Amino acid sequence: MPQRRAITGRSQEPRARFAEELRLLREERQLTFRALAAQVGWDPTLFSKMEKGQSLGGPETVVALDTFYGTGDKLLTLWELAKADPTQFKERYWQYMSLEAGAASMWHFGGSVLHGLLQTREYAMELLTAGGGTRDEVEQQTDARMGRQSVLDGEYAPPFRAIVSEAVLSNSLRDAQQWRQQLEHLVEISERPNVTLYVLPFGAGLHGLMDIAVTFLRSPSGRTVAYVENAVQGELIEEASKVEDLQRRYDAIRDAARNPAASRKFILQMLEEAPCEPST
Repeated sequence: MPQRRAITGRSQEPRARFAEELRLLREERQLTFRALAAQVGWDPTLFSKMEKGQSLGGPETVVALDTFYGTGDKLLTLWELAKADPTQFKERYWQYMSLEAGAASMWHFGGSVLHGLLQTREYAMELLTAGGGTRDEVEQQTDARMGRQSVLDGEYAPPFRAIVSEAVLSNSLRDAQQWRQQLEHLVEISERPNVTLYVLPFGAGLHGLMDIAVTFLRSPSGRTVAYVENAVQGELIEEASKVEDLQRRYDAIRDAARNPAASRKFILQMLEEAPCEPST
């Protein structure tokens, strides 16, 4: 069945609608990307990518465009809707993203990479690039991942508990300065009242989640589901007995992990020992 469209004929998909509005506003003024950049700032290639749906840009850019075009907060509102739209993620993540956005609490264990809510933009870019895809696809997915992180912001942000394997923290980014920024970000985010971070040390022994990452999402109604994934696929687990089994495995790992204070101290020590970029 074809997608229902409004009488304006404009797209009802948030990301496509945002890009479409940007293009129409620029064309009404008969501006080239270079001319627009001269008026508003930023590189003209950014505006080209935004109109093609390859990038959403940042809020500062969108506010500047609203000001220039005299559109109030119209573009910023469309940008916020596009940022929050789960359909911008690969299809297998859509349901998970929707559940994450409405979760009352979240628990996570990851033995190979940091959870997306803990990643800096540079970490996400390097990770997504390693997974394949074109540059434009990587940039789009990175924008989407950064947009997800707003779920941890605000007065009513849900509690987020994450157990990170020490192996994850030992696998640094190629760029030393970017890796330092990632470690600094972990320290900063661990100071938020709704975020609890544990580090599972080397030598903790084998455990029940050796080959997977798992995230538990509890809904406001009290129902908990688990999302498990490896390098090639993910699966949403809803059956109560299976979720409970995964939670028992998770609890055993948490018991073996450093407590939050010791975990934060460990990351600070890693930050002190991390190499800096050589001076030029």
